[in-house]
Amino acid sequence: MKTIEELKALVTPESNAKVGVVDMDGVLRGKYLSSTKFAKALDDGFGFCDVVLGWDSADELYDNTSYTGWHSAYPDAHVRLLPETARLMPMEAGMPFVLGEFTGSAEAVCPRATLRRVLERGKELGFQVKAGSEFEFFLFNETPQSVRDKGYRQLEPLTPGMFGYSVLRSSVNAEIFHDLMDLCREMDFELEGLHTETGPGVLEAAIAYDDALDAADKAALFKTFTKVWAQRNELMATFMARWSTDYPGQSGHLHLSLLDNSGDNAFFDANDSHGMSDVMRWFIGGQQALMPELLAMIAPNVNSFARLVPGMWAPTSATWGIDNRTCALRVIEGGDRGQRVEFRVAAADINPYLALAAAIGAGIWGIENRLEPDAPITGNAYEKRLPARLRLPSNLAEATRNLARSKAGISLFGEAFVQHYCASREWEARQFDQAVTSWELERYFEII
Repeated sequence: MKTIEELKALVTPESNAKVGVVDMDGVLRGKYLSSTKFAKALDDGFGFCDVVLGWDSADELYDNTSYTGWHSAYPDAHVRLLPETARLMPMEAGMPFVLGEFTGSAEAVCPRATLRRVLERGKELGFQVKAGSEFEFFLFNETPQSVRDKGYRQLEPLTPGMFGYSVLRSSVNAEIFHDLMDLCREMDFELEGLHTETGPGVLEAAIAYDDALDAADKAALFKTFTKVWAQRNELMATFMARWSTDYPGQSGHLHLSLLDNSGDNAFFDANDSHGMSDVMRWFIGGQQALMPELLAMIAPNVNSFARLVPGMWAPTSATWGIDNRTCALRVIEGGDRGQRVEFRVAAADINPYLALAAAIGAGIWGIENRLEPDAPITGNAYEKRLPARLRLPSNLAEATRNLARSKAGISLFGEAFVQHYCASREWEARQFDQAVTSWELERYFEII
């Protein structure tokens, strides 16, 4: 669906439509609209309480933001609907779902608009960004009520054992795999691949490559509707960065490339031994240089940092290498069609719009300033002695402080966004600092 009139024709007076916007945590917030209200919203937009940009994933209100709060009385923010994002939802009899984007003063802090502005900056340099995402997620034989009754402990995974890339597991559960792939195809976030990963009940899905903004839409919709699909099938899916100390974290790797004005891969140079053009090298130079500054946009939660530890298939420093999975940035030699960089620091818990904005924005910054990366890492990056400037922050509070004082971040994303987003991450870190965890109870309750 591409036009407003096509969408209006789909909704009769007896039917409805659903619309949604993505908040600071990447949570898709939305509502049903009647046919009349939907038609009007397609033409003129509609109001959405700006509290969705002023609360956390638990609906707790930030107490440290200037954009919105009790001081502003939480007015409506204007949202424009994006007909090009429309999907028909097979689980709701083909009812339309349409994404929106905040406008007016809210546009400065809107995650989708932030990515769009970064892509416009790249376009001014003559580049179109292509992106694809891969998400690992665990499936459990649980319900929203059962996980709470169990205190999120002793959960039953879909399947037991460490069965990475298992034909056995995927064949026994073939209906589940086919059903999810069919849903993704019908809702236009088609999967290129779906397989078991190492761990009980963990899957990895690769979403088809697309223009970067469309790729972000697809990633956000995939995460939400995979959880919808799972719960409608008496399962639960989690995209936490790391849900258990017993297993590696869940990645959300991003694959990126640039096309020039001729439609050619700007990352490819046949004369280079690894096919890397100057543009690709500078792009990686920017990503490497800014990764420690922008990490809060890529690792947005306290739990994100439980994954960024040695030996857990996640990077701990801003390193890069040629087809090296121990590095944060993996150059993939794909010739004129597939030359790309894999941004491996991202986890499954990302807000896709903001992670892509950071990954792409840093690369664009590198091109603008012709930043040269360090020498590529060969072998195990975890064992290398690296400069302190490449070390990644070890927790959300430190990452947030880095972003707050990042001149490049303010240039790329705007001062209003950086201030508001950093306030939201400072709030998130503060909530954790006040929490009493099960680890603390088990360790200290009796013995201390």
